Amino acid sequence: MMWIMKRKAYPSDLTDEQWARLAPHLPKAQPRGAPRRVNLREILNALLYLSRSGCQWRMLPHDLPPWETVYAYFSHWRGDGTWERLNRELRIEVRLSEGREAEPSAAVIDSQSVKGTESSDEAGYDAGKKVKGIKRHVLVDTMGWILKVVVLTADIQDRDGARILLEQVKTSLPRLHKIWADGGYAGSLIEWVLERCHWLLEIVKRSDHAQGFEVLPHRWIVERTFGWFNRSRRLSKNYERLTASSEAMVYLAMLPLMTRRLAKQATSFA
Repeated sequence: MMWIMKRKAYPSDLTDEQWARLAPHLPKAQPRGAPRRVNLREILNALLYLSRSGCQWRMLPHDLPPWETVYAYFSHWRGDGTWERLNRELRIEVRLSEGREAEPSAAVIDSQSVKGTESSDEAGYDAGKKVKGIKRHVLVDTMGWILKVVVLTADIQDRDGARILLEQVKTSLPRLHKIWADGGYAGSLIEWVLERCHWLLEIVKRSDHAQGFEVLPHRWIVERTFGWFNRSRRLSKNYERLTASSEAMVYLAMLPLMTRRLAKQATSFA
């Protein structure tokens, strides 16, 4: 049944096609207790509005669900792992729809330092980038979809952040055997990855003779993912008090990208 919009749509709203791809993955209502009274599509629309516009929770438009309700769903799904699960399930669906294996055999790792705000409880100083805030450590597949994001304070070195990230995924990526990275991950991390995770960490270096901008093999993939983050103003700085919320915001920002890809593919095959 077609869902009827009772308000004027925002550019960030999920289309009917996107909602059809996302809805089956959302948590089901509990069999016990009071029946669910909220419209989950409107909860997601409110969260995507906040993600794309970068507004404060209390400044969500009044024709969307109350901000307290929206935040309650965000925080509950942050705590029970729903945001990461949605990212994983949609990523697998996109990969399968394009004729790839569900899980990747190769990946790219990198980090992104992000300035913090006065609302952030956790922050550090990245002396290399001269940024005070947090650092997003990201592992992506060869399509640029996120396999894992770990947010730490900006003073954590890339190699140390990589160890924390890879420890969390070493048992969940059975086909993975190679990871590409830049020179910041060179050194003892290569041997650590091989011994601890049984993966090959390959450093992609910039040519000594290169001048100006140079597109580096494989590394451009994760740079494109960081470029996708720019579509979400909420990710332009770290507005979250908790690093767990910062991670959840990254997973949230990926949902419209993946559902749009799936909706487009469904239309082209129709």
